Amino acid sequence: MFGGIDPSLLITALIVASVPIILAAIGELVVERAGVLNLGVEGMMIMGAVCGFITSVATGSAVLGFLGGALGGAALSIVFAVLTQILLTNQVATGLALTLFGLGLSSLLGQTYVGIKPPLTGAVPLGPLADIPFFGRVLFGHDWVVYFSVASVAAVWWVLKSTRTGLVLRAVGESHDAAHALGYKVRRIRILAILFGGAMAGLGGAYVSLVRVPQWTDGITAGAGWIALAIVVFASWRPWRALVGAYLFGGITVLQLNLQAAGARIPVEYLSSAPYLITILVLVIMSSGKGKAALNAPASLGQTFHASR
Repeated sequence: MFGGIDPSLLITALIVASVPIILAAIGELVVERAGVLNLGVEGMMIMGAVCGFITSVATGSAVLGFLGGALGGAALSIVFAVLTQILLTNQVATGLALTLFGLGLSSLLGQTYVGIKPPLTGAVPLGPLADIPFFGRVLFGHDWVVYFSVASVAAVWWVLKSTRTGLVLRAVGESHDAAHALGYKVRRIRILAILFGGAMAGLGGAYVSLVRVPQWTDGITAGAGWIALAIVVFASWRPWRALVGAYLFGGITVLQLNLQAAGARIPVEYLSSAPYLITILVLVIMSSGKGKAALNAPASLGQTFHASR
């Protein structure tokens, strides 16, 4: 124990708190690598949270709940894809509108589910590994979504780095006109990337309502989507850096809760606002034109593509 805080419990809570951010961030990273800026991550996450919660309660299955959450986030991302890739609307304005729409619709859908507990998502049975002192609790006592989140980071890293699919995706993000001239279906590639990002954000939202805070309340994602957006920039659009960034921000969130529980003489308001202040600071620093991250940003990020050009 350090200052009334158990390190193993702190690290375990850190890992759990980081899962929704990892899933949403890795999905958004793929979307931005394809040259699309989707600021609707928060809206897709909360739609995934409410759809996953409703599905889980209705079916009695946590696994189907996560599937419902992924489908809910993907369904909302279809709206964004149609508006930005077919109707060619402004990506920033559309993403912000998507977040507002998701927050409102999720509140409407979840009204009758307040106070209900979802089915339990149990830990993966890893046998004797879970009984190892300290490491058993920290590394081998989690549910399957925790391990899936790390595996998804590894899979995205491998696809982007070592496969033709990843090469084409990155080419579209760097220069959609050149990719189109080579015969690649830029619009189709971007729509598929947006759907993937929406499904991952929805899965992250479902984790919040089914595991992290196993209940439904309005605004349950509490800005996790905005933190995921900041982490993509913080990570310079690289998957493993996004994983580290998610653990960093998840650690800040968990640490402030543990400091409050341990009776730290710091005003609660300062501790609660710490993760969001750090998010704003990272966005300000990393979005400057002189920053290294700005040099690594996909060249066509946020630009509208029209096949007739």
